[in-house]
Amino acid sequence: MTQPLDGIKVLEVAIYAFAPSAAAILSDWGADVIKVEHPSGGDPGRRTAAWGVPQEVNGVSHLWEAVNRGKRAVALDIADPSGHDVLMRLVDECDVFICNFLPAARRKLGIDVDVIRARNPRVIYARASAQGSRGDLAERGGFDGISYWGRSGAAIGVTPPESAVPLTMPGPGFGDLQSGMALAGGIGTALFNRERTGEGAVVDASLLASGLWAMGMTISGTSVLNTDRLPHQYHHMAANPAVNYYRTSDDEFIALAFLQAVRYWGEFCVLVDRLDWITDERLCDSEARKANSEFCVRQLADLFAERTQGEWQDLLAQQDGQWDVLLSAGHVVNDQQVQDNRFVQRVRHDGGGAVNLVVAPIQFNGEAPELGRAPRLGEHTDEVLLASGLTASDIAELRDRGVIASHSGSGDDT
Repeated sequence: MTQPLDGIKVLEVAIYAFAPSAAAILSDWGADVIKVEHPSGGDPGRRTAAWGVPQEVNGVSHLWEAVNRGKRAVALDIADPSGHDVLMRLVDECDVFICNFLPAARRKLGIDVDVIRARNPRVIYARASAQGSRGDLAERGGFDGISYWGRSGAAIGVTPPESAVPLTMPGPGFGDLQSGMALAGGIGTALFNRERTGEGAVVDASLLASGLWAMGMTISGTSVLNTDRLPHQYHHMAANPAVNYYRTSDDEFIALAFLQAVRYWGEFCVLVDRLDWITDERLCDSEARKANSEFCVRQLADLFAERTQGEWQDLLAQQDGQWDVLLSAGHVVNDQQVQDNRFVQRVRHDGGGAVNLVVAPIQFNGEAPELGRAPRLGEHTDEVLLASGLTASDIAELRDRGVIASHSGSGDDT
């Protein structure tokens, strides 16, 4: 199948996860993504460890692979005038330029908006920032743990008021990947507009804006209540006990989501052979269950503790109320629904290791893209530069001067 971005060329000058994840999504959708890195070490994301996972396991850096799969890598010192000239050759040919360097670095390196768009007026220039492109903090850096999770209100919102410190994100790159999806969508929209008008555009996305979007209904809720946070939702006193998590006998969990409890409660009670709950004045309707929430939650908790998660799946499938299983990140890859849709794919690396990678959450024409590994540092330097018009002697001269990597594919092998 032809992917929708086949023929689109993307030039990425970015590090870590936010902007690279947007480029990875475009690659999933068929774009040819060329990642430019410094010859000395490349993107620091190659060597990042987080959440107890070493930077490399069995020859694979999972953080690097997750947001750089399917790209081609060029090792080029763009601070060198000759390297900058080479970069501009690539700019001439690209449809999209993605960058997350701070404004001061972009200006110093000659890759800011005005320079790139003067060189290629049709280019889509995509800027990824921490706090946004305007205001006093526009020049300041950040990461998703602070700019997306902290400043947006998410960390405070998920934390019980009695907790001594706010809760952290559930894992590495949590905000980066959500923000990267937003940036990829913005780039796609700008490309569509260019097809209609012939005009390039500047696309801005930030960790803060994405975090605020994720918190949008919480922010609107606090505004109408004129308060600084919504009431914390405690398991034991849920306003609707039929919208809650319950532990099963095998220490797994089932999530009930009977938002229309009036519609589903009676059927559920019949299914689990608790007809007395239909007539019990403490449980018979939504208002009663809300008023007696702790009692109702205890009854449901005891009920769900009687069966395994698998047994509950078989039973709940016989009624119409909404529910699902709760899975850990390590188990979700074995979920049949995930496998049937190829939402996660096992990708092998040259070094013999393998990693589970999540496909971009959009599929076209009912097909998932086939994910490949991320590139070695400078792996495609020669082929990309030759295609841009440089000769083999030009490349040899740049290599002798240290403007490109000492040899194609050198350096970090992750």
